[in-house]
Amino acid sequence: MGKDNKLHIILLGRRNSGKSSLINALTGQDIAIVSDVAGTTTDLVKRSYEIPDFASVIFIDTAGIDDSGPLGEMRVEKTRNAISQADMALLVITNNHFGEHERQLAEQLKKSEIPFLVIHNKRDEVALTPALKEKLTTTYHCPVIDYSTREDNTDLILDALKSTWKKDNAPKSLIGDLLSPGDIVLLITPIDSEAPAGRLILPQVQMIRDILDNHCTSIVLQPEEIAPFLEKTGIRPRLAITDSQVFKKVAALVPPEIPLTSFSIVLARHKGNFKAYLAGTPRIEELKEGDRILMLESCSHHVSCEDIGRHKIPRWLQEYTGKNFQFDFIAGLDAITRPITDYAMVIQCGGCMITGKQLKNRLQPAIDAGIPVSNYGMTIAYLHGIFRRAMKVFQD
Repeated sequence: MGKDNKLHIILLGRRNSGKSSLINALTGQDIAIVSDVAGTTTDLVKRSYEIPDFASVIFIDTAGIDDSGPLGEMRVEKTRNAISQADMALLVITNNHFGEHERQLAEQLKKSEIPFLVIHNKRDEVALTPALKEKLTTTYHCPVIDYSTREDNTDLILDALKSTWKKDNAPKSLIGDLLSPGDIVLLITPIDSEAPAGRLILPQVQMIRDILDNHCTSIVLQPEEIAPFLEKTGIRPRLAITDSQVFKKVAALVPPEIPLTSFSIVLARHKGNFKAYLAGTPRIEELKEGDRILMLESCSHHVSCEDIGRHKIPRWLQEYTGKNFQFDFIAGLDAITRPITDYAMVIQCGGCMITGKQLKNRLQPAIDAGIPVSNYGMTIAYLHGIFRRAMKVFQD
């Protein structure tokens, strides 16, 4: 799921199509301001909600796609940019009108591979015609629902959301294809100033759960405990997974016959940009003096001198290449303000706090522009000379 493990569902449509009223009806709360005046919603409005037997979601209400004037155009641009943050969409129409605005939105959603429903709203005023329903269903292969907030039929939309999402997004194991029941996996998790007090970070927790789901055993330890553990127990794990920032240290401690990779690399493979990372990472060799590099983080966090993305990777890159670079850092899903073509490389964190769709959509403009993309763990492995070893378990 997305940030905080929630599914992001964006509502799109013209002004006064009833998007805000629809959110209120779906959640059973008056959480969005509604009015008969077109353009009441002028900025993104987000609201969390729990859909029973499905997921925790965040509904994103947007300004009308037909907004006009200088400020209106800015709001429309913000709406279009927000689509890349969405996992699903509700495209809201009224009065059987599906024009150029709606066609552009539908095409953008299809290009971004974001599943969507078409909601024909205000059916109590004008009902959806069978001809339009058939046309939209045939063209976009999505559910088309005739709806009114004055009628108690929100279950139609919620059920369609569930079935549409589950059809193409069945949960996938992180490393299940690499394991057999009974295998042992070594998880190396350094406890330093970056580690949250009394807790493990999300990728470590996700990995433990995935190992359990695959009926295997996880052994969690710190780097300095690797050698004593292997010596005392004689255990040879099927796989070792480490925090990326201690890759070099751990690679020297884990015997070469034991496959080794990192949490960040496993997430990179799971999120779906793995081939682009594989091709982009070695292009570190092509970086030139003064190049601008974009560092993307999927979460907002306290920045310390040990921060891997803002300090360690930039330092290691410059030490490895002997060149000086300019770095831009963007956290969460904040907008990339510079043209993507200003960058010689884009390096993305593991993405544990965002969905695969969000991560893919975030990187796609760079990939389309031919700009190499990499991942924190893969970049670190390359800079420390262990890239082939870190990839071997997946290629085997």
